[in-house]
Amino acid sequence: FLEPDLLLLDEPTNHLDLEASMWLEGWLQRFAGAVLLVSHDRFLLDRCVHAIAHLDRGKLTLYSGGFSEFTRVRAERQAQQAAQNERVLAERAHMQAFVDRFRAKASKARQAQSRLKALERLPPVEAVVEDAPTRFDFPAPAALPPPVLSLRRASAGYDGRPVLRGLDLRLDQDDRVALLGANGNGKSTLAKVLAGRLAPMEGEQHRAPRLRVGYFAQHQAEELDPGGTPLSHMQAALPKATETQCRAQLARFGLDADRAETAITSCSGGEKARLLLALCTREAPQLLILDEPTNHLDIDARDALVRALSDYAGAVLLITHDPHLVELVADRLWLVADGTARPFDGDLDEYRALLAARARPAGAAAQQDTTPTRRDERRDRAEARGALAPLRERLKRVETTLAALGKEAATIDGALADPRLYARDNPGLLARATARRAAIAREVEALETEWLELQGRLEDAA
Repeated sequence: FLEPDLLLLDEPTNHLDLEASMWLEGWLQRFAGAVLLVSHDRFLLDRCVHAIAHLDRGKLTLYSGGFSEFTRVRAERQAQQAAQNERVLAERAHMQAFVDRFRAKASKARQAQSRLKALERLPPVEAVVEDAPTRFDFPAPAALPPPVLSLRRASAGYDGRPVLRGLDLRLDQDDRVALLGANGNGKSTLAKVLAGRLAPMEGEQHRAPRLRVGYFAQHQAEELDPGGTPLSHMQAALPKATETQCRAQLARFGLDADRAETAITSCSGGEKARLLLALCTREAPQLLILDEPTNHLDIDARDALVRALSDYAGAVLLITHDPHLVELVADRLWLVADGTARPFDGDLDEYRALLAARARPAGAAAQQDTTPTRRDERRDRAEARGALAPLRERLKRVETTLAALGKEAATIDGALADPRLYARDNPGLLARATARRAAIAREVEALETEWLELQGRLEDAA
C-alpha cells in the first residue's frame, strides 16, 4: 500500500461495508502523513481527525478536535455571538436615543456629535444563522401479532446455488436488528428474502397476515425515471391518492413543494435517498429493511433518520457501514458469515475485537478488551420502547376522546345559544343540556391533565 505524504479522501466510507470502514479507521489512525478528509461519517470524524474545517455560506472556519468537539464549540460560539449582538443592539439604541434627543440643542450638540461618532464605531451585528433541523417522519404502522416474520431451516441463493443455509431467524414488530458481515457474505440476499423480493430455496417462511414491508436499497436510485420528478414517482406509487396526499408524504422527508417538482436528473444523491425513503414508507409498513440508507445523506439528515427510527413503531433491519447508526438504533445484531446468518451475542466493540483477533498473526499475544459492553444499553432501549407502547396507545385514545367531546360540546353550545330553547315549555331539556355541558367540561379538564402527563412521560423517555 502506498504511503503518500498527503492523502485526500472524499467520502471514503460510502461504499464500504462496516468491516472495511473499521479497517480504514484503524489504518488512518496509524497513517503517518497528512489527511484531508471530506466525510459525513461522524464516527470516522470523531476517531480519525484532529481538526474540522467547516465550510458554511462561503466562509471556512477551523475547529480543533473531532466532530463531537466541533459541534460543542460551534454551538458555544453561536450563543456568544447572539449575546454580543444583543449587547451591541442595546448600546446602539441607547446612543441613538441620546443623539435624537439632544442633536438640536446647542448645549448638547457636542456630546450628541461625540455619541454619533461612537455609534459609527460600534462593531457590525453579525447574523447568527441556524439551519432548521432536518426532520424525517415515518407513518405509524398498524400493530401485528408476533412474530411478523420468521425463517426456519431456510436457504437462499440464486440459480439453484445457495448463498445462505440453515436460516432460523425471527423478527417481532419491536425489533431493531443490524446485520454484520463483510460484503459478499449474503447480507443483501437475506434482506431480499425478508423483503419478499427473493423466495427461499428451502425451508419455511412465516409472514404475518397483512404484513407490509418497506424496502430501501442503494440500486433503487438508478431505477428512478430520469424524466420524472419526486411528485410523479409518488403519484405512480399511490395511484389512488390525491396530489395533496402525495405531497404530504414527500414533505415527511423534507421534499417541499419546489423539490417535489424538481427533475430527477437535477436531484442530488441526498434528495434521491429522501425520495426512496418516502416511497418505501408510503403505506406505513410494519417492517423497514434499509440497505445502506445513509450513503448520500448529510450529517443532519443522518441524525434525522436516527430520530425517526427511534420513534418508529415497526421492526427495523439495517445494513449499514455507519457504526453511529448501528449503536443508536440497533438492539440486536445478526452476523452473516460462513454461509449462514445467526444472532451475535455482543456489541460493536466486541465485534471489533473478534475481527482483530481473526486478523492477528498466529502466536501473537491476545489483548484483553476492556471496553464496556453496550449489550445492556441495547436491551434497555428495547425494553423502554416496549414500556412506551402502552403510553402511546393511551395518548391516542385520550386524543380521540377529546376530539369527540369537543364536537359534542360544540353541538350543546349551539343549542344553548338558541333562544328557542329557553322559550320552550320544557325546563328539563335545558337542565339536561346544561348538566351535560358541565360534565363535558370536567371530563375535558381531566383528560387534558392526563394528556399533559402522558406527553411529559414520553418526552422524558425520549
